[in-house]
Amino acid sequence: MNFMRVSWGMSALVWFGFIVLACVALGWPAVGVTVLFAVLPDAALIGGFAAQGRLKPERVRLYNTLHSMPVPLAMLALGAIAFFVTGGFAGGFWPLALAGAAWFVHIAADRAFGYGFRDADGDIIPVGSVLG
Repeated sequence: MNFMRVSWGMSALVWFGFIVLACVALGWPAVGVTVLFAVLPDAALIGGFAAQGRLKPERVRLYNTLHSMPVPLAMLALGAIAFFVTGGFAGGFWPLALAGAAWFVHIAADRAFGYGFRDADGDIIPVGSVLG
């Protein structure tokens, strides 16, 4: 285990805690949003395996896009802004921030367990490995 994987794991745990608290406070609709966006990044895996552990080359781009951080971080940031602008804890709009957090936790947990991006032939590039 390397420092990068530990860092991803700690980040995933912190945000997972936030998600649990939000789901307890907001109820089943929040659970639904969380589950949907927690499994969304693995949509590229459905019917996408060429061999054991190897993704079909035509699915690599979608997998890598769904497992990169810009979109979930943007959703989290914009969702937090929308939440506070629309009333905050007094009933603000929360689904966007929660969706971004769930997506982020999925990616961070994958990284913590060593699952990085996929290379062109569909193999996993381990987190913390030196490419060259």
